[in-house]
Amino acid sequence: MKLPRDLSGDDLVKALGKYGYLVTRQKGSHIGLTTQRGGEHHVTIPRHSPLRIGTLKGILEMVAAHIGVEREQFQNDLFE
Repeated sequence: MKLPRDLSGDDLVKALGKYGYLVTRQKGSHIGLTTQRGGEHHVTIPRHSPLRIGTLKGILEMVAAHIGVEREQFQNDLFE
C-alpha cells in the first residue's frame, strides 16, 4: 500500500490515537504525542497539511519500531 499523499498532521494524530498515543503538548505547529504501551514513547507530529512523504514515512518507522512490527504492516493497519 502506498503512503497517503493528502494526510494532514491532525489526521495522523487521530490515527495514532488508536495505538494509545495521546496529545501531551503543542508548541507552535508541532504536536507532541506520548504512549505508555510497551514503555514510554514520544513522537512529534508537524501540524502541516499535507505532511511530506519523507516526514510521514519517518514517523511511521519510529512508531512501528516501538510497537515491534514492520512499517509496511503498521501502515496497512493504520490506513485501512
